Amino acid sequence: MAHEGVTIHPTAEVADDATIGSGTKIWRHSQIVSGAKVGETCVIGHNCTVFGKAVLGDRVKLEANIDVWDLVTLEDRVFVGPSVVFTNDPMPRSRETSKREAWQPTLVKTGAAIGANATIVCGVTIGAWAMVGAGAVVTKNVPDYALVVGVPAKPIGWVCACDARLSFENERAVCAPCGKTYRLEDGLVRPA
Repeated sequence: MAHEGVTIHPTAEVADDATIGSGTKIWRHSQIVSGAKVGETCVIGHNCTVFGKAVLGDRVKLEANIDVWDLVTLEDRVFVGPSVVFTNDPMPRSRETSKREAWQPTLVKTGAAIGANATIVCGVTIGAWAMVGAGAVVTKNVPDYALVVGVPAKPIGWVCACDARLSFENERAVCAPCGKTYRLEDGLVRPA
């Protein structure tokens, strides 16, 4: 068996040389392209494509209708809502005039969550445990633990790794649901 310990729906197309970790599930009409790297215990929803120069860490969840293009990296525990759009070409043109050498990487760090129908413009980094609201268009880097919404996406607050909103007093916050503590220094949030 080419992909030991991986559940693959009969309608999915998975390249034999794609690297896929044990416990991963790939659902209907999805495609994992030659060279792609998918970690352990991931869920690839229906009608998704993971391209050959894309990298998914462990426990990544892609909902439905998502293309993870070349040069997109999703670290461990990233959640991507339905119909999220990633890009990799800052100046897209038809195939004859496209300049692949100009493509830009996108990094989504550990634990980040991206809401349904958001668009992630290439060349940005979405910080660890950050949250992107549904329908947002991310054109700039998103700090760790930031909550961003809108077009273009702008920060409106901070979230805990457990997803609860954080409220800072004297540059310190304690998450009510889970008890984790954070500090706010120079406009950035860090665990205390």
